[in-house]
Amino acid sequence: MPTSAHDHGDRPPVTQHETPSVSPGPGDSAGTQPPTEGEIRVKVFARTDVGQIREHNEDNFLVADLTRRTRGLLEGNREGSVGPHGSLFAVCDGMGGAAAGEIASQLAVDILYERMIEGLEEGHPLARDRLARRLVRAIEAAGLRIFQEAKLDRSRRGMGTTVTSATLVDDHLFLAQVGDSRGYVLRDGQLVLLTRDQSLVNQLIEAGQLTEQEAETFEHNNIILQALGTADTVQVDLTYCELRRGDTLLLCSDGLSGMVRFEDIRDALRTTPEPIDACRLLTEKANQAGGHDNITVIVVKFDGSGLKAVSSDAEPLKYCKYALPEEPAELTEPNRRLTPNTGLADDQGAGTSLPQGLGSTFVFSPPPNLGTSAHAPAAPLVRSGAPPALAPSDDGIEIPGTHVPPWVVVLIIASVILVLAGTAFLLLT
Repeated sequence: MPTSAHDHGDRPPVTQHETPSVSPGPGDSAGTQPPTEGEIRVKVFARTDVGQIREHNEDNFLVADLTRRTRGLLEGNREGSVGPHGSLFAVCDGMGGAAAGEIASQLAVDILYERMIEGLEEGHPLARDRLARRLVRAIEAAGLRIFQEAKLDRSRRGMGTTVTSATLVDDHLFLAQVGDSRGYVLRDGQLVLLTRDQSLVNQLIEAGQLTEQEAETFEHNNIILQALGTADTVQVDLTYCELRRGDTLLLCSDGLSGMVRFEDIRDALRTTPEPIDACRLLTEKANQAGGHDNITVIVVKFDGSGLKAVSSDAEPLKYCKYALPEEPAELTEPNRRLTPNTGLADDQGAGTSLPQGLGSTFVFSPPPNLGTSAHAPAAPLVRSGAPPALAPSDDGIEIPGTHVPPWVVVLIIASVILVLAGTAFLLLT
């Protein structure tokens, strides 16, 4: 049963069906701290649109109340208090052609929801570390399931999806990302990007080969470094922020961030207090800019006495990795094994750290002299999308598992150009 609204033109969206700072390390109290005293309230809306060019929508989104075990945008889920098991939001941007991308993104949101509610016990609130670990494991399980489905059906070979998901149970908001869908937080009028695109263009910026201005018109901006479903394991980038009263969360596919400038996204959120209106305005802006890709947005407003007020002397909001504490080896190893039917064991162990390439969607392979080390760079893959509108950042851009020497990047790009030139020569002769 579909869980996203496929929006065309001016028709109202159909809602879902109901059904480098690092956090405190092991031994600190933050990961196991009991829920914040006081109520945390959320007001949320989501919208997905096919855009102006595509024939069908491969995006999906997820809005869920894990305590009530409900998902979708029926009235009861659009506004309310965060329960002891938390809330969950996700945007998935599918790829793979025909209906395969839509299938991959649908599987991702379904498995993510199922895994996050599995085994929850009424009256037993989730601690921060356990919630964060469950989120990472759920995403890994979704990636494995999509990979298995693609192997079973030749027509779905190469299908995959990005995922950017956010969850909270107290004032800590966790964001987990694979691919280039994005997560932002607007605080006191300032919009901050809390994820890092796992893309070739972002890797080139990190290596000093491109400026942010050059990246906006870079020829290969549709190449990402990993996605769910194109390998049996995936590296999940886990980040977090401490929420404040009045914060606004935006999750979006690159159909928005690649078409609408950072400043315009910020201004739309600043001037539109209601999530339903903000979703509509952002979608319209992306379509007015050309609508080259499917557009999906989730806007969540946070309030309530359970959140601290914004303080002028507080540390600025920024991209912060969250380090899950290690577990005893006797608990971790047996539960990290993949199983054919159920994916990964529930909330056991830290996320996998192996960089992944993308099966049949390779654009090119790493040079042979890079070997097969676990530290080799991820092989890029092509996906659709317009040039990303990169947000300003005070710190370096970090993409997990993709730290490649500049000469390797130059060699890869030169190889692509030679292949394209050779193909063109053969076609012309």
